[in-house]
Amino acid sequence: MKIQEATSGKQLHDWQRLPWRIYANDKNWVPHLVQDVEKVFDPAKNKLLQARADRPAGAVKRWVLYGEDGRAAGRIAAFVDPKTAWTDQQQPTGGCGFFECINDPAAAKLLFDTARDWLKEQGLEAMDGPVNLGERNMFWGLLIENFTDAPIYGTNYNPPYYVDLFRGYGFQVYFKQLFFKRNALERPQAIFQRKYNQFKNDPDIRVCNAKGMSMERLAEDFRTVLNAAWVDHENFKPMPKEVALKTIKQMKPVMDPRIIVFVYHKGKPIAFYINLPELNEIFRHMNGNLNWLGKLKFLWHKWRGTATTMTGIVFGVVKEWQGKGVEGAMIAFMGEWLIATQRYKETVLTWIGDFNPKMLRVCENLGASNYRTLATFRYLFDRGKPFERLPIIGKKEA
Repeated sequence: MKIQEATSGKQLHDWQRLPWRIYANDKNWVPHLVQDVEKVFDPAKNKLLQARADRPAGAVKRWVLYGEDGRAAGRIAAFVDPKTAWTDQQQPTGGCGFFECINDPAAAKLLFDTARDWLKEQGLEAMDGPVNLGERNMFWGLLIENFTDAPIYGTNYNPPYYVDLFRGYGFQVYFKQLFFKRNALERPQAIFQRKYNQFKNDPDIRVCNAKGMSMERLAEDFRTVLNAAWVDHENFKPMPKEVALKTIKQMKPVMDPRIIVFVYHKGKPIAFYINLPELNEIFRHMNGNLNWLGKLKFLWHKWRGTATTMTGIVFGVVKEWQGKGVEGAMIAFMGEWLIATQRYKETVLTWIGDFNPKMLRVCENLGASNYRTLATFRYLFDRGKPFERLPIIGKKEA
């Protein structure tokens, strides 16, 4: 076996196409869009690869592994995220991701060794994987439970034997990522309906969807709630107006405003519940490429209503309204529309970490069940150093 850096030409092509070999006989697999993947490695599109006044540029490298027959047998990428790599001065941590490999521990070891050695050269002492050089909502985590359901858009999917390859190398679970699902046509619990009825009778409160709302208004209300809801979170930086507008405009082609919910108090936004049609139910028809033909297929399937699942992307309530039933009111409002129209059959909630018991209880109280689990693993370069999992939010140290 030999490993080569994948920067262009045959090596890059083989790196990009290897998943089609690994999942050739897997009917559940939906390929990531090549355009989404390549954005991660493009400095013009990934701001983490751009230097700023307050931090250096991040770094990324990828490799493809060839077997004795000359065919691509594995691939991996390694990342230095300038926002997080040096956060823990006691243990600077990088990442590896986009891992694919035949069922061969020796092949996996060569891939992991290559990523580890490069990260060591960058001065790092551990690596998380599989992760992404970007936000945790895309390409993050290893599937460890439920290999029978198709993946939702942006989430990783892998054969069961990958778990053994990671554990066999020495990776340990840093935290688990729990995905929840509920029947969209079942009425939400009575307590949510009661709270929604209370809000409906309050002239100062309005619960509505985003139908007819301009992109500018949607972006500003989204930003207002986001900045007020996450203000106390560690390392949180307020979202600027231009970033919010860019985010919403990027969502516009796939958006269904009827499943985006806002709550207003005296005209001021205090909460949102943003859902999108489950894109993989459309993208599975495009073979991983949103080229001109893929875009035509996408428009056709969107118009046809192919997606019958909706995915909860983000949920936010400004600090002073948290714990007052606003969350339940949005669920009940959404539930009334879903039952009346029968447009979507299921709703999936984006992953919640096992380190966040408060949000896990919210999902359970909504009547959602944990149907799939991924995990973020960590590997310490110093094999004698004690391993520690990500701390539970709100849990006091003994």
